[in-house]
Amino acid sequence: MEEIMPDPTTPRVAVVTGANQGLGLALVQTLADRLGSDDVVYLTARSLARGEAAARKLGDRRATIHVAQLDVTDKASIECFARLLKKRHGGVDLVASNAAARISKSFPQAEQVRNFVATNNHGSRALYRALSPLLRSNARYVFVASSFGRLKYLPKHLLTAFNTETLTLDELEETLEGYVAATEAGTASAIGWPEWINIPSKVGQVATARIAARDIARARPDDGILINAACPGLIDTDASRPWFDDMSQAQSPLQAARPIVDLLLVPPGATEPSGALVQFGVSLSWE
Repeated sequence: MEEIMPDPTTPRVAVVTGANQGLGLALVQTLADRLGSDDVVYLTARSLARGEAAARKLGDRRATIHVAQLDVTDKASIECFARLLKKRHGGVDLVASNAAARISKSFPQAEQVRNFVATNNHGSRALYRALSPLLRSNARYVFVASSFGRLKYLPKHLLTAFNTETLTLDELEETLEGYVAATEAGTASAIGWPEWINIPSKVGQVATARIAARDIARARPDDGILINAACPGLIDTDASRPWFDDMSQAQSPLQAARPIVDLLLVPPGATEPSGALVQFGVSLSWE
């Protein structure tokens, strides 16, 4: 895909969440190498100290890297970051919503589901709500998700809960909160939810991207904003190693970052992909 050519009069502003390690850090590095010398990439992390340490490892890049504290589960943190972007830049051009909680094999999933959904779903949605008013024309917004985020991994009777043609973001949040409550109560399996909490969460992430893309196309039809979800594929990180016996085909974080950055750098004037789940440049079926 063609890269965005930087406008010398309007430096581009990019944001990566969950960016002090793994894929997030690789996304910062790749964006900072591919954007222009007047552009800015925000490396955000829950811990400012860890974010600053990660930025030091990257050193100087073509674009300027700024570090900012951001916890997507903390309303005040999100609001503070959104104010910072508005005050310094007036808007934002590229967002990689990558912050995610991990699942551990050491604890029952029922004990982990609330924090998992609070970060991956409620948090990513809250950040989008705060940043969407700041999206400039031709902005690109990508929710990092998974190929598991498709309706084929859910039983048919649950599909209406993810009808992104009519569903609102608030209604989606209610569905996911109901899923969390059922999982904690031990009734999720009886309802038909998958055993692995990653699947409903990823379906929710992709649904969020689809709804957001639908809504912004209606509200700002002439602004050329594209919102999508991305599946990075299997990555060799601390988070993924415990779950896979064979990591021989896993990508490095930098390898996985490239197609996502390609999606962020779809050139102005493009109308697709929009509201899609994209893996290695190919849009996957939602169903």
